[in-house]
Amino acid sequence: MFSELSTARFLQAALTGTGFFLVGVLANQLAIRLAREEALTASSQAAARAQAQVNELVIESLTVGVLVVDPHGVVRSANPAAQAMLLGQVSPQAAKLLLSARSSWQHLAHLVNETFARGEALETETTIDNEDRPSQRLHARTRLTAQSGRSAGLCVLFLEDLREVEARVRTEKLASMGRMSAAVAHEIRNPLSAITQANALLDEEVQAPAQKRLTRMIEQNAQRLSRIVDDILNVARAQPSQDTTSAPSLPLDQTVRQIAHEWVRQSKAERILGVHAHAPAAHVGFDPEHLRRLLINLLDNALRHASGKPSSIRLITQPSGSEHVRLSVWSDGQALEASVMRHLFEPFFSSESRSSGLGLYICRELCERYGAQIAYRRTRLDQREGNEFYALIPAASPAPTREPTQQSLSYPMGDSVRTRAEHQGHPLSGDAPLATR
Repeated sequence: MFSELSTARFLQAALTGTGFFLVGVLANQLAIRLAREEALTASSQAAARAQAQVNELVIESLTVGVLVVDPHGVVRSANPAAQAMLLGQVSPQAAKLLLSARSSWQHLAHLVNETFARGEALETETTIDNEDRPSQRLHARTRLTAQSGRSAGLCVLFLEDLREVEARVRTEKLASMGRMSAAVAHEIRNPLSAITQANALLDEEVQAPAQKRLTRMIEQNAQRLSRIVDDILNVARAQPSQDTTSAPSLPLDQTVRQIAHEWVRQSKAERILGVHAHAPAAHVGFDPEHLRRLLINLLDNALRHASGKPSSIRLITQPSGSEHVRLSVWSDGQALEASVMRHLFEPFFSSESRSSGLGLYICRELCERYGAQIAYRRTRLDQREGNEFYALIPAASPAPTREPTQQSLSYPMGDSVRTRAEHQGHPLSGDAPLATR
């Protein structure tokens, strides 16, 4: 009896010890596996954090706008490019906006709603009309994130400025033909100069009216070729290859009046142009020759399409907010066709057969070189409909004043005595004054 009881106790102790041993082995294996899982989790978390930082860096540096929008139209996140497109500036409040809050964003809100309703990616072209900035043409496309559990997916809205896309296309187009065009232009100049000089000598010899008409035809077409050559060469000069931070600070109203006076005298448009200078204290950081080229191109373009009536062309300066100045050229010409408006600032595009199609392109290149923006709109002025080309130029601080000296005065080559007197502030008699106010 005693031996049986001892055997039972011994067997029970053995079984209990074996059980505890197995539990210990199992606990050890579970602990090793848990430690391995924790190490893997920590490594995955570190990789996820690094990937998130890389994604955030890439998204912030993208020129494409990225918006993350929930099904209620609330912007959860917006990168700096998207904030600049929507608000005109980088703002931390952009992540709390509603796409339906502004009328100019309604197209984007509708696109996001359609994406959630259909459950598929969509894309379209839209225009954002800004009150204090030129309107922006955007290419918008959407993508949906996958739903996780009860949480609804999000819509990622990509915005791309069509102006930058078109600029890249133009750059690629001009890169292939720029050097050839400049070389051809230089080659044309030499025989063109010889033709012009020979025609001038011939004009002095001939007396018959028919022969005079022929020499005038030669002169007019030679001048036309010369302008085309100058436009082609100006395309290369307009490229931002130089440092523009050292551009002089120019008093806008004074410079505009001087350029307008020279243009009126050369174009014989005394009563056609009206100058309205409303920014007496404004200064702009612009090279004088580049500002002159910008204004001359816009005024020449306005003269071709204006009616020719008194004050049918208006040159206006006025402040635009605290950081920009608005310079505009208005004319009472007919409204532009939609096909023309789409290609206004493209090189070599023109609605006239006698134009090189480079004037407005050069204007845009010059504006972008100095951080300015140029745009077109159809607007009403003094109860008359007309076309307005306007540039928003960043305001600059006035340059330090210094007394002018006789040695510091310089004049463009070919200026007459009359022009030099006007540069010195003594307009000679006989010139019709500009209509100013």
